Amino acid sequence: MKKTPMRMCVACRQMKPKNELTRVIKSEDALVADGTGKARGRGAYVCKSEACVKRARKIRGLERALSAQGGSLYDTLETEGSTDA
Repeated sequence: MKKTPMRMCVACRQMKPKNELTRVIKSEDALVADGTGKARGRGAYVCKSEACVKRARKIRGLERALSAQGGSLYDTLETEGSTDA
């Protein structure tokens, strides 16, 4: 039986299975959502719920985790995973 990798959301700080979270990486001083979850580079994770994305924006969680500017990435994440959990 394979063990499911767990990751922590930067907004709600809860450990969840990796496939339930969206991975964000730093690419050329900008943050980019990694759809495959396998892109090279340091990554940070945020829940797919709209509430977590808004909280991550408010506390600048992704920027602090990856030392980069978030910019319009939050708008993209809010429209992609607009499920409230």
